[in-house]
Amino acid sequence: MKPKMNAGRVRGRKRAVRECLLELTTLREAMVAECASVKPQFDAMHEGYRDSARNLLHYLALRRRDLRPLQLRLGILGLSSLGRTEAHVLATVDAVLEVLHRLEGRTWKRPKTAFPVTDFTSGRRLLTKHTDLLLGPAPQGRVVRIMVTMPSEAASDYGLVYDLLQQGMDCMRINCAHDEPAAWMRMVGHLRQAEQALGRSCRIMMDLAGPKLRTGPLEKGLAVLRIRPTRNCYGVVTAPARIWFTSETGYHAPPSAATACLAVPDTWLAGLCHGECVTFTDARQAHRTFRIVDVTDTGCWAESNKTAYIVPGTVLRHAEGNVKKRHREASVGELPTGDNGILLHQGDELILTRDLNPGHPATHDSGGLELSPARIGCTIPEVFDDVQVGEAVYFDDGKIGGVLERIEPTQIHVRINQVRQQGARLRADKGINLPESNLRLVAMSEKDLEDLTFVAKHADLVALSFANSSKDVACLQEHLARMQSSPPAIVLKIETRRAFENLPDMLLTAMQSPSCGVMIARGDLAVECGFERLAEVQEEILWVCEAAHIPVIWATQVLETLAKEGIPSRAEITDAAVAQRAECVMLNKGPQVVAAVRVLDGILHRMEGHQSKKQSMMRELRLAQGAYAG
Repeated sequence: MKPKMNAGRVRGRKRAVRECLLELTTLREAMVAECASVKPQFDAMHEGYRDSARNLLHYLALRRRDLRPLQLRLGILGLSSLGRTEAHVLATVDAVLEVLHRLEGRTWKRPKTAFPVTDFTSGRRLLTKHTDLLLGPAPQGRVVRIMVTMPSEAASDYGLVYDLLQQGMDCMRINCAHDEPAAWMRMVGHLRQAEQALGRSCRIMMDLAGPKLRTGPLEKGLAVLRIRPTRNCYGVVTAPARIWFTSETGYHAPPSAATACLAVPDTWLAGLCHGECVTFTDARQAHRTFRIVDVTDTGCWAESNKTAYIVPGTVLRHAEGNVKKRHREASVGELPTGDNGILLHQGDELILTRDLNPGHPATHDSGGLELSPARIGCTIPEVFDDVQVGEAVYFDDGKIGGVLERIEPTQIHVRINQVRQQGARLRADKGINLPESNLRLVAMSEKDLEDLTFVAKHADLVALSFANSSKDVACLQEHLARMQSSPPAIVLKIETRRAFENLPDMLLTAMQSPSCGVMIARGDLAVECGFERLAEVQEEILWVCEAAHIPVIWATQVLETLAKEGIPSRAEITDAAVAQRAECVMLNKGPQVVAAVRVLDGILHRMEGHQSKKQSMMRELRLAQGAYAG
C-alpha cells in the first residue's frame, strides 16, 4: 500500500506542477502583451520612469484575476506564492517558471523581450532612487521620512520650525488653503535659517487648495462672554476667574492666561486701583463684582468668584469716590460673536443653497414645531448641476451624513441619516463630500493658478489636491512647464473615489515628469470610499505605487491626539507603526506637534528592523532570548 500512496503523491505533484506552469505561462503572456498595447505612451514617459511604467503595467495585468488558488498550489509545492511581486513583477514570475520547468525535468529559457526586465535588485533600487529624488536623502537610522504641516504660528515663531527640524522633520508642508504668500515666505525663511543652524536639509511641499467643497457662512450668534471661576465636583470655587482689562485704543494682549479680556476706555482704565471693586449688572440681571488684584503699565488684572455673562453695552462702574463722576462708568463695546452652528439630528432636513447668504438653524414656533428647515450655502454651486436624487452627501469629514432627497434649481433638500445619537453641529467652512456623484470639477481653481507662481519658485514639491483624472495631472504639468525650466516634483493627493479608481492612469501621466509621488489623504478618502474600506483602499494604493516605484506619503490623523493633546491613543501608535510601509509619514499641526515628531521618529527607527513594505524582516527577536532552549 505504501508504494502506491507514494506513487499517487508523485502523480498529484506532477499534475500540480503542470497546472501551475500552464497558468503562469498564460499570465506571463498577458503581462508582456499589456506593455505592447500601450507602447505609444512610453514615448512621452520620462526616461527615469520607463522601466517602472512597464513594471506597473505588468502588475496590473497580473492582478486582473483572482490568484488565490494559484498561490495555494504554489505554496504547497514549496515555491514563492507571488506575495511580494510588486517591485519586480516579471522577474518574480520568471523565477517561479524556471523552477517549475526544472520540477518537470526541463530547462527553461526566458523568452526574449524588447525591453529590459526589472529584476529583484533593480526594483528596490528604482524605488529608493525615486524616493531620494522626491524627498531627499534618507536620515540616519530610518528610511521613512517625516513631513509636518505648518501651523500659522510658524510664520512668526522661528523656534517652532527649529525644534521640528531638530526632532526629525524631513519635509515641511505648507497648505495654500491657509494663510497667504507673505506668511508662506516667512515660514520658508525660518526653515532656511534652521537648516543652516542645524546643518540639516529639509524639503518643502506646498499643497494647492484645489476645488474643496465647503459649507458657506452662518448668521452670527449672540455676542455673550461667559466668565466663570473653576469649581470642583462639589461646586466649590478652587480658582477665581481671571479678567484682563486693557485699553480699547492701545490694546495689549494679557501677559499670561486669562479667562476673559475686556477692552475699556483709557480714562476709565486709568482710574482702576489695586484692591478696588468694579460692579455691574450682567445679562441675567445678576449683580456681580470684579476685584482688581494687579495694576500694570499695559492693563489691569481682576478676579471673580462668581459666574457672569457680559454682553455689548454692559455698564462697568468704579467704586464711588475713586474717580471723577464722568469717568466712573464705562460700557463694554463689541465682543466676539458666539458659535451659531446648526445642530442636526437623525431625520432632520437641511437645505443646501447655491448662494452664500449666511445660513441659519431651523426655526420653530412656540410649541416647538418646525417652521422652516436649517439652511447653509455651498462654496462651489456648480456641483448642483452634477448631483442626482438618492446620492449620499457627507459633511465635516463624515461626522454628518445624509441623502439628497429633492433637487431644485437654487437649493438641494438633504435628509440627515447618519449622525451621533446626541446630534452634531454643522459649522461654516466644513468639508462637503459627494462620493456617489460624478462631479465635473477642474482640479485647479483660479486661486491655485495664482498660488502656483509662488509654489513653483519656492517649493521642492507641489501637491495637487482633488486630482481625479490623468487630465488633471497633465494640466498641472503644462502650467509648471510654462513657469519653470526645472519645476517642482508633483505629488498626487488621492482623496476621492474617482482618484482611487483612476490611480494607474494618473501615475502613468505623472511619470512623464522627472519626479513624482502620491499622498494617501486618508481623511476625505475614508469619507469617499467608506470608513470600513479605508484599510483595504490604502493597501491597494501602497501596492500599485510600489509596482510603479513611486514613493507614498501616508497622511491624516497620524498621532493626532498626541499632537493636539499631548497623549497618544494606543490605536494611533499602532497606526504610526504600520505607516512605516510608506516612504513618508505626515503629521498635522497641533500644540504638541514637536513631541509628536520625536515619538514618530522613535517608532520609525524601531520598526525599521521589523518591516520593509510587505516583507517581515527577521531581526534578532528579543522575545526569543528568554525562551526555553532545551
